[in-house]
Amino acid sequence: MRSTPHKALAATACAVAALAAVSLPLTPAAAATPSAAPRAAACTPAQVVTNGGFESGTSPWSQSQTSVITNRAGQAAHGGTYFAWLNGVGSTHTDSLSQSVTIPSGCSTATLTFWLHIDTTETTTSTKYDKLTAKIGATTLATYSNLDKNTGYVQKSFDVSSFAGQTVNVAFTGTEDSSLKTSFVVDDVALDTSGGTVPPGDSTRTPASPAYTVSLSSNAAGTVWTGHESATFTNASATALGEVYLRLWDNYHGTCSAMPITVGNVTGGTAGALSVGCTALKIDLPVPLLQGQSATIGFDLGINVPSGADRFGYDGAFSFIGNALPVLAVRDAAGWHLDPYTNNGESFYSLASDFKVTLDHPSTLLVPATGASVDTPGSSGRTITTATAAKVRDFAWAAGPFGKISGTSTGGTPINIYSVSGISSSDSQSMLTTAKTAVDAHAARFGAYPYGELDAVIDNNFWFGGMEYPGFVLDLVSTTALTHEIGHQWWYGIVGDDEYTNPWLDEAFTDYATDLALNKTGTNCWSSVSWASTAEKITNSMAYWDAHSSRYSTVIYSYGKCALHDLRRVLGDTAMTKLLKDYATSHWYGISTTSEFKAAAQAATTTDLTSFWTQHRIEG
Repeated sequence: MRSTPHKALAATACAVAALAAVSLPLTPAAAATPSAAPRAAACTPAQVVTNGGFESGTSPWSQSQTSVITNRAGQAAHGGTYFAWLNGVGSTHTDSLSQSVTIPSGCSTATLTFWLHIDTTETTTSTKYDKLTAKIGATTLATYSNLDKNTGYVQKSFDVSSFAGQTVNVAFTGTEDSSLKTSFVVDDVALDTSGGTVPPGDSTRTPASPAYTVSLSSNAAGTVWTGHESATFTNASATALGEVYLRLWDNYHGTCSAMPITVGNVTGGTAGALSVGCTALKIDLPVPLLQGQSATIGFDLGINVPSGADRFGYDGAFSFIGNALPVLAVRDAAGWHLDPYTNNGESFYSLASDFKVTLDHPSTLLVPATGASVDTPGSSGRTITTATAAKVRDFAWAAGPFGKISGTSTGGTPINIYSVSGISSSDSQSMLTTAKTAVDAHAARFGAYPYGELDAVIDNNFWFGGMEYPGFVLDLVSTTALTHEIGHQWWYGIVGDDEYTNPWLDEAFTDYATDLALNKTGTNCWSSVSWASTAEKITNSMAYWDAHSSRYSTVIYSYGKCALHDLRRVLGDTAMTKLLKDYATSHWYGISTTSEFKAAAQAATTTDLTSFWTQHRIEG
């Protein structure tokens, strides 16, 4: 969600390093009692594969040789440290892996999923020399080959409901021919069963309705924060919730031995292992939550802000604290979303949540934050800033001796501009004027801004251009950039999306909204499109763009917004305006997907859009 296309990191960005982590030991929790009475169900929802992540040794898996389940160098796990590595020998060879599972009778839904990574030294584009077969019982679910190579893991999903009531083997068999190796790497195998129809829409995304309560106190510089956080949530899914994951996103900026974000003394669940570069912490719940049940977890929290003018970092006396509060990962129809952090864009996927955050800090520091803030006196020389925000996807703040100016847009939104040293008063005033105009322009097109005040923190040292959080943005002195970041209040903030899987749904839509706010029509912009390969698509995920980073901004920002300008020309200005307003309204505080947007666009016209999606490489 950067308004400025990413470039190679400048020396200052490369200097980001984690400070010494606060020592908060992870300890097992006292059991929490979920609220609400259990619901009757046709079967007990369960995940019937044991040790699907291979983190608990090899049992009960049967493997053709002891090295199939491994953590050896050369491949990486999807989550944790262990994985199943079949083949990769480069000579005639067969590997196999299987586990016997029982799918309960009475369960109307059973879904087998696993994550698969394939790499190969085969150069053919037409011949399947090396193959991996996935089977359940005697049924072949799929066969993959060297032609299916990919740069990262891809999740595979199969409906195996017809095997309810049976005990069958889940099996993987890999074969290689006499030369050139292909590795088939499998991880996080699961077989989820449930007894009824999955509820429609957002109710399949869980844990739902998170409410976070946070109390933190800072050091004199505002670079170290310690305290406590709790999260209350509800299982919205028909599938029982036996665990949750906290995303400790900013551990990307340190190492697992020196983590900027530390969590300890967990209550309401039992803390498990950190995974995904120490950015995901599993917490097992004492009792699985059935649909409609709620629970609360709590933990001590330590935050050490590293040096660097980054979305999480400090620039001299000024600290920027984005993505530092642990938030709950999302489980949806695809399973748990435990994607890696990307510095090229965003990995963040979260549901609309409520936050109450209390920040105790020296009175010499101003602390702009997500939500509506109230300052009250603390102990000698300190101030307590209490920020509350409803229906937001994240919470961010800054701390420092900022300059501050304020105003109100014509539409009634309070705007605060916080500037670091070196930002002139005229530039601050210009950004205030831009923010007033932008928030009203976006509100007129997509719906009224719902978050009360809007804070913009301005620092021309930001290497990334700009970054958005609900009610709070980081930016350079730039009319276009600030208009873009404020546009994200709608396209990511109000209308959410899975930013790792579908980055175009927030970036392209926001860049299109920015063009409209700045009276740019995008005339002929699609004429400059030149694809780098047949694999390049507007709808590719961040896994693809991290492997092709030089093309990310060109395709996601430029081609993406040009595709929307082209769609406007197909539908007509009035129909396109109505489409986006209605789409925002129908997805207000919800989640947008490519397929839902395509369906809404098709419903807005009698013209068949099939060829339009193909031409613009919008799939899904």
